[in-house]
Amino acid sequence: MIFWRFEIKNMKEIDLPLNKEIVKELKVGEEVLLSGWLYTARDKAHQRLANSLKNKEELPINLKDITIYYTGPTPSKPGETIGSAGPTTSSRMDVFTPILLQNGVIGTIGKGKRSKEVISAIKEYGCIYFVTIGGAGAWLSQKIRQAEVIAYHDLGTEAIFHLQVKDFPAIVAIDSHGNYIYTGHCH
Repeated sequence: MIFWRFEIKNMKEIDLPLNKEIVKELKVGEEVLLSGWLYTARDKAHQRLANSLKNKEELPINLKDITIYYTGPTPSKPGETIGSAGPTTSSRMDVFTPILLQNGVIGTIGKGKRSKEVISAIKEYGCIYFVTIGGAGAWLSQKIRQAEVIAYHDLGTEAIFHLQVKDFPAIVAIDSHGNYIYTGHCH
């Protein structure tokens, strides 16, 4: 098991949205602070996006160079921007990830291992996978400055949110060259 101790002062600051040049420079194991705009999506939203792509239907969001955070935030309390927003286990999205990367998604954020197919797709399309701290959803939600549901409202907490984050901590778990932080532990 891997445990991290984030040292904020030594982390590389990265602006979102990402681009291929930035992604190409990031190396597996690097600790980063992400600031800017990203989207949330979990299992059901991924399935809908993938089905729309397969059926050549219009998507509710433009996938070009977006980063998707695998989270289903809890409802916010009065005065809060968002409720707890911890990472979901990334492997649950593996069946849908290659088609989303092929169609423009540049980065994903979650927790845990990825399949060989996802690692190959990340390398093929020059993308990146970040992991963040599991079990720290309340703390991570403090890094979210704005939140708005923009698609699939009927999914509740699994709807697609557009989030503005500031200094959101993450570690490069798979870089654009296919290097993998969990080497030897693919499933």
